[in-house]
Parts: sequence; structure tokens; C-alpha cells
Amino acid sequence: MAKVEMKSISKVFDGGVRAVDNANITVEDKEFVVLVGPSGCGKSTTLRMVAGLEDITEGELLIDGEKMNDVPPKDRNIAMVFQNYALYPHMSVYENMAFGLRIKKVPKAEIEKRVNEAARILDIEKLLDRKPKALSGGQRQRVAVGRAIVRNPKVFLFDEPLSNLDAKLRVQMRAELSDLHLRLNATMIYVTHDQVEAMTMASKIVVMKDGKIQQIGAPLFLYNYPVNKFVAGFIGSPPMNFLSVKVKDENGSIVLEEGTFKIKVDSSHSEFLKDYIDKELFFGIRPEDLIYSEKETGSSIPVKVTVVEPLGADIHLWLTTETQPLVARTEPNHSFKVGDTAYFTPRMDKARYFDKETELAIIPSPEA
Repeated sequence: MAKVEMKSISKVFDGGVRAVDNANITVEDKEFVVLVGPSGCGKSTTLRMVAGLEDITEGELLIDGEKMNDVPPKDRNIAMVFQNYALYPHMSVYENMAFGLRIKKVPKAEIEKRVNEAARILDIEKLLDRKPKALSGGQRQRVAVGRAIVRNPKVFLFDEPLSNLDAKLRVQMRAELSDLHLRLNATMIYVTHDQVEAMTMASKIVVMKDGKIQQIGAPLFLYNYPVNKFVAGFIGSPPMNFLSVKVKDENGSIVLEEGTFKIKVDSSHSEFLKDYIDKELFFGIRPEDLIYSEKETGSSIPVKVTVVEPLGADIHLWLTTETQPLVARTEPNHSFKVGDTAYFTPRMDKARYFDKETELAIIPSPEA
């Protein structure tokens, strides 16, 4: 397989639109890297530059140390799986998977061997004689992946391959692609707007916004130590809560003050907040780190319940303080009704804080 290096690559379209701005990404050999972000953030453009489908305006693309900027797509030894599958409707599954190899004049026996092996891996051996119109969405996606596998590429590229599938099938295909990555020992770069896909599949996530990389890291590291408010709000479902609060010093203890409550800051965080005394910041807390209290305590947040979402294993509660919304994830053994007053105590050791102006994390991550 291969190592992919993007060194300060940018893409500027006509009119000066900078779709990707100075991106530095290293995909190690056999790594599964997911580019994630909202629509228009530049993730698909980045993938297309790796594939050679978009020219690189600035910077260098290296695959196994070899510069690829001007190498045609067919000579980069990559294979791409598209969102819309891109299958030939008049060809059988076998012919679709074999087509690229025939163009390269691979011997017939070798083609048959590769197609049958890929079909076995993807469990589509019984579909080889069918046309795409006779296949389900999940089956078509497997064929598209199979067409990539038979080429034995150095790098697999996936451009939102699961977005056309229903929710249940997406979950199944996520597991299958993760398993495929392990079995093939392949280098994979995967683009999605779905942070759940990124969290469950990636060995490393690249979060993008407005053409710029916000943070790169392992899924749980990004979840626990987001570098800014955008990453904190994008990674996680439901997303992190943000409350605008004022920092106060009360007899040597730092507390967060909002109209209806005061919360004492965890002692391990106090040192980082001393410069914010008498200033406002964003207090971030994950929904699962809001613990239900049957009655008010000195560290609880009083809220009104506005929406109850029972999900079986847990409940999502949409709440509001007097002025600000919150979401809590709690166990289903509590009974909540819209309009109830409830009390939730945040796990302050899990709290995150963000500067009101820059929106950067105030407490540095362990690796910083």
C-alpha cells in the first residue's frame, strides 16, 4: 500500500474562490483517514485533488514519496468509489468489475481470479450475472467497492459512498467497510459529512471548515479534546452544549455564573481560567455529562423540559435554562414530561471552555 502526503495544498477556483486553503495532511501506510465537515468545507475537493480529478493550485501531493501533482489519474495507482456508484447499466456485475482491468489489457485468467476473489470478499458471488438495475442500493455499493478492489490500488478513495443508503444499511455498510480495511490492510481516505461515520470508522479524523483544517487526530481524542468550539460542536451526537457564562472569583474559588445558577469549576481547571475572571466565555459540556438530580443541589442547573426523545436505551432531553438551550442524554428509568422543571449537575471534570472571541479551547489538550 502507500503513504499519502499533502503538503500545503490549496485549490483556488475561478473568481478567486479558495475551496481548500493550505491543507497539510499525512495519511500513513494502511491508515483509514476520514475527512469530515459540513457541505462546502472542501473535503471532496481535497479528495479529488488526490485522485487527480482536480488540479492542485498550490502545494505538493506525494504518494510513497513521489510527487503526483502532474501525474494523470490513471497513473496514480488509486481507486475511487463514488457516491452514485457510477456503474455501467448495460454491463453485468462481473463486466463492471472487470472493465478497468480489460482496458489495461490484464490477462483474462488474472481478471477472472481478481473478480472472483473480490466477489468472495464482498459476498456478491451470486450477483455476478446480474445487471445493476436488478440490485439493491447496498449491493450496488458492494459492486462499486469490488471494482476498486480488483485494481489492487495503492490507495482507496471514498467520496460519501453511503449517503444514498437508508439508515439501517448505512450502519451495516460502515461495519463492512471497517472490516474490509482490516482484511485488505489498505490505505484508505474517506470523505463524509456524517460525523458518526467518521467516529466509527476512522483511525484518524481530519475536521474541515471553510476550506481550512480545524483539527486532526484520533476519533476519541477529538471528542474529548476539541481544539475549538466548531470541532466540539461538530463531533458528537447530540453535539456538545455551550452556555455563555461569566467567570467569578468567590473567596478564592472560581465559579461560573449564569442568571439562574452558579457552578464551581473543577480544581484541575481553575488555573487556566484565572485570566477570565469577570469575563464571559463559553462553557461546554457533553449531553452524557449532565447528570439528573431529583432536587436542586448547590452545583445543579435548573431547567425546563421542552422535548422528550425516548430512544430505547436512553432518552434525549431538550432543555432550557431561563435563556439558553441544553441537551441531556439520560437513562430511560426516569419519567420526564414536557414542561417539567428538572435539575442537572454537570460533571465538571469533563467540562470544556472556549474563548468568547476566538472560540479556541482555553484548556490545552494533553499533547499540547
